[in-house]
Amino acid sequence: MSELKQRGWVYSSDQIQFKNTVQVDLNLSEEELLARMKPKTRYNVRLSEKKGVSLRVGTKKDFPLLYKMYAETSIRDGFVIRDEGYYKTVWETFMPKTNSLISYSPVSNLQSPLAEPLIAEVNNEPIAAIFVFYFAGRAYYVYGMSRDVHREKMPTYLLQWDAMKRAKAKGCNIYDLWGAPDVFDESDSMWGVYRFKEGLGGKVIRTLGAWDFAPNPLWYKLYSEIIPRLLDVMRSRGRAKTRQNLSA
Repeated sequence: MSELKQRGWVYSSDQIQFKNTVQVDLNLSEEELLARMKPKTRYNVRLSEKKGVSLRVGTKKDFPLLYKMYAETSIRDGFVIRDEGYYKTVWETFMPKTNSLISYSPVSNLQSPLAEPLIAEVNNEPIAAIFVFYFAGRAYYVYGMSRDVHREKMPTYLLQWDAMKRAKAKGCNIYDLWGAPDVFDESDSMWGVYRFKEGLGGKVIRTLGAWDFAPNPLWYKLYSEIIPRLLDVMRSRGRAKTRQNLSA
């Protein structure tokens, strides 16, 4: 980092993406993967199965459902999301034309990323879902969503376990849970999310984070003071718009 500073780079005050992440090594047997999980996590995986939670791979017909569930999650958990059109574009771009491609082609041989949604249901009622992206021997858990109903059945634990097994079957070596706290203590807003991911047997991977090249200190100071305020306004408007769309 000292070398970056010497060359005129500055640690960004606004880390748009996560600086750290949690990764699970898939070069293990399913028994070993389960053994690496926290006892409570293994219990919740089995509980979800016993409570009648079923899983299926989503299709493009599920996009409206997935977005609505994601919007509900964002309001409940206090994070900002984009409009439905943005996610529809992302999901359509990375989902294959047919499920056969993603089911049988080794991920390591694919030349472009692919993605699939996994949906948890109880009596055919969708209650939670995740979106997993595959590329170059790695799987990435990017979007997670859930409803308030049937949360006691722990569907998110079963979704993650199924995603790991599917990623392993597709030839992936790493399952990236995408996102960990900047500071590893209970004061961090992501602490609860981190504990969930840690329970899945993942290892923390730390990175340098985002840095800005600042050849002009004066202009950079103005930029670094104005942009965060602008982003706060945009995020506030985004929350209001999400609530309005859900109530429409």
